[in-house]
Amino acid sequence: MNRVYVCSCFGVTEQQVKQHVENGACTPRQVASACKAGTDCGSCVRRIQALLGRGAVPRREPAVQKGPVLAAALDEAA
Repeated sequence: MNRVYVCSCFGVTEQQVKQHVENGACTPRQVASACKAGTDCGSCVRRIQALLGRGAVPRREPAVQKGPVLAAALDEAA
């Protein structure tokens, strides 16, 4: 069996993380509570997020501004 390590600090494999997810872990913190992965150097946290299905971080879109917001707020306060 070929082991793919997710966390080198604690020797946690991808299969172990997947097992914790199957057992109910939904966040990197819950995975860390179960096996310590992600609690030392932190380099594996992104991989854990990907295994949890959170690999894609949503992009922030610029807010649509329809005029001077600060001026409108000052007018309302007056």
